[in-house]
Amino acid sequence: MSKTYVLDTNVLLHNPSSLFAFQENNVVLPLAVIEEIDDQKKRQDEIGRNARQVSRELDRLRRLGPLAQGVDSGKGGRVRIELNHSSSGNGFPGVLCLDKADNRILNVAWGLKQEQESPVVLVTKDLNLRVKADVLGVPSEDFLNDKVNYDQLYTGIREVELDGLEIDAFYRQGLLGLNGLGPAEPHQFFVMRNQGRPSQSALARHLGGRLLPLVHTPAECFGITPRNKEQRFALELLLDPAVQVVTLSGTAGTGKTLLALASGLEHVLENKLYQRLLVTRPIVPMGQDLGYLPGEKEEKLRPWMQPLYDNLEYLFRDYPSSRGKSAAPMGAAEYLTAQGILEIEALTYIRGRSIPRQFILCDEAQNLTPHMIKTLITRVGEGSKIVFTGDPEQIDHPYLDASSNGLSYLVEKLKSQQISGHVTLVKGERSEVAELGAQLL
Repeated sequence: MSKTYVLDTNVLLHNPSSLFAFQENNVVLPLAVIEEIDDQKKRQDEIGRNARQVSRELDRLRRLGPLAQGVDSGKGGRVRIELNHSSSGNGFPGVLCLDKADNRILNVAWGLKQEQESPVVLVTKDLNLRVKADVLGVPSEDFLNDKVNYDQLYTGIREVELDGLEIDAFYRQGLLGLNGLGPAEPHQFFVMRNQGRPSQSALARHLGGRLLPLVHTPAECFGITPRNKEQRFALELLLDPAVQVVTLSGTAGTGKTLLALASGLEHVLENKLYQRLLVTRPIVPMGQDLGYLPGEKEEKLRPWMQPLYDNLEYLFRDYPSSRGKSAAPMGAAEYLTAQGILEIEALTYIRGRSIPRQFILCDEAQNLTPHMIKTLITRVGEGSKIVFTGDPEQIDHPYLDASSNGLSYLVEKLKSQQISGHVTLVKGERSEVAELGAQLL
C-alpha cells in the first residue's frame, strides 16, 4: 500500500529534490508550506536558492495539471498541494493555534489521517513538530534519504591480526596480499598486529588489492611531524596528488585543520604542484550571532576565519624572524594573501566558480548540507585537490546532525572511489587540557 507523506517546509529548504525522493508514494504539501517557501525566496544564501528551486519545480509540475488534484511526480507517485483541513472542524485540538504555520502543517497531516486508510506520515526536520505529531498519534519522521548510519560510518582504518611470518614478509618484500582479509576500500589503511606478539605491528595502505608500506610518513611536512598513526595516515592522503578528494573527521584538537594547511602549503610553496591555497568554511555561528560586521569582505570574514589564521600563524611561527628586523610587521595570512599564495573565501561566493590547479580546504564541513557539499565539490577544476575537515559531533546548524550533515554523507558516498580517501582521527594533540575536555565533557 502506498503511503502519503506530508512535507514540512524545512525538508524542502534542506533538499529541494526531496519532492521526488518518495518513489511511488504520494507527496502532499500543505498550503502553509508554499507560503513559507515564498517568505524565503528573496534570501541571498543557500536557503533562498533552495526556496527558488522548489518554486521552479512546482511551477513545472503546475503545467502538468492542477496541483490541488495532484500531478504525476515522474517516480510513480503524485504531488499535490492540500487546501483543506484549514480549520479545527476536523477534531484537531483547539489548544494548537492555527495562526502558527507548524500547527497548520500538522493539521493537514491530522486531517488526512482521519479520512483515509492508507498510512500518512509527516516528514519534518523540526524535533518539536515531531514531538507534537507523536502526541496527536500522527506518525512522523526525519527526512532520511540523505542520512547515513553514523555509528557505522567508514573510518578509513582497519585493525587486523596476522601471523608473525606474514608481517615479516611484509617488511621484507614491501607488500602483502589481502590474504583472506576480505574486501577493502581504495586507500584504506591497515594496522597489522602479530597474533602471538601484539607489540609487533605494521602500518599499510591498500592499493590495487595489495597492502603497501606508507610512503610519505613519518617525514616532516612544513615543520609538522605526525604524532600518532592516524595523523600519519592523514598525511599519506594529503601529500598524495593522486588522491584528489580527502576527508578528515575527528574531535577537537586532533590536528585536522593544521595537517591540511601544512600539506597545502607544502604543495604550493615547496612542491609547486598547485598555484594557490584556497581556504573556506561555512558561516554558521555557535550560540548568539553578533549580527552584521563592519568593513570590507576580508574584514567581515576575519572573525569567522580566525581559527585558520591561528593555525597559519603557528605554521609560520619562525618565519617573521627569517625576514629580518627591517621587515614590515605582517601576519602570515596577510603576507601569503599579498603574495597571491593564499585566498580565503566565504562559501557564499563559491557558486559559479571553476577552481583549477588549487589546493582547496573546506574547514568545519560538518555544518554543510549534502547539497552544499555537492555545490562546492563540483567547483573543483582540472588539477585541483580538495580537502574537507570537520567533527560530525560538533554541529551548529539547526537542522543537521551527525548522520545527516554533508561531511558524513560525503565520506559514505565516496569511500569506494579511487580518487578519494578518508581518515578518522581519534587522539587529541592540541594540549592535555583540550584532550581532557574532549573526553570528559
